[in-house]
Amino acid sequence: MSNRINFLIDIFKLACSFPLPISKAIKEIDSIDNVAKKQLREHVDANMTTRVLVRDIMNSPVISASPEDTLRDIALKMSDQKVGSIVISKNELPLGIVTDWDIVSDGVIKDIKPGLIKASEIMKPIHTIESEESITEAARVLRKNNIKRLGVIYKGRLVGIISASDVIAVTPELVDVVSEKAGIIRGEIGRPASNVSGYCDECGEWSDLLMYSEGTFTCEECRGDTTQ
Repeated sequence: MSNRINFLIDIFKLACSFPLPISKAIKEIDSIDNVAKKQLREHVDANMTTRVLVRDIMNSPVISASPEDTLRDIALKMSDQKVGSIVISKNELPLGIVTDWDIVSDGVIKDIKPGLIKASEIMKPIHTIESEESITEAARVLRKNNIKRLGVIYKGRLVGIISASDVIAVTPELVDVVSEKAGIIRGEIGRPASNVSGYCDECGEWSDLLMYSEGTFTCEECRGDTTQ
């Protein structure tokens, strides 16, 4: 209501200051308002990507395989899960990563049967980034190391993968949407938080029904919520 009153006062002042009809005064106010909004929008767009965190666009859960799995096993899992990389782990400890390019360069090109190559023989070191880092920082790390994928770390655990294509996909047209969703989750926007997927801070288990409250993400079981 106060914005409406201020708007009417501005129209009245402008009408009194200049010999203009009220209708033209309104157009003048609209013009001034549009210029201000444009300047604000340009400022926001220039810094928007810094508001989007790695965890907001990462792919999870992590698809993993054993070091003893063969190249054929890895390729089949990639096809089934529709992913371009598989994390190689042992006892839940990530050892490396195998990408679709590794399959081509270390298997197909060398003309070696995929069933004779173990994942441990072709996996590459996995570079990581904290989930709270911005996607701008993710882009810097990807470029610096000349790689296409990063493991995402949250509280010392590998919880997701972010790729160069994920970063590129957050174009200026989509940033507003992603930022708003992230803001709701982090409590920056005054609307009820929606369910998100991830690892529960209480029990450490994966859930598609995490809720954010008082700085932590909890699953429906830890919240004691039986209505989900």
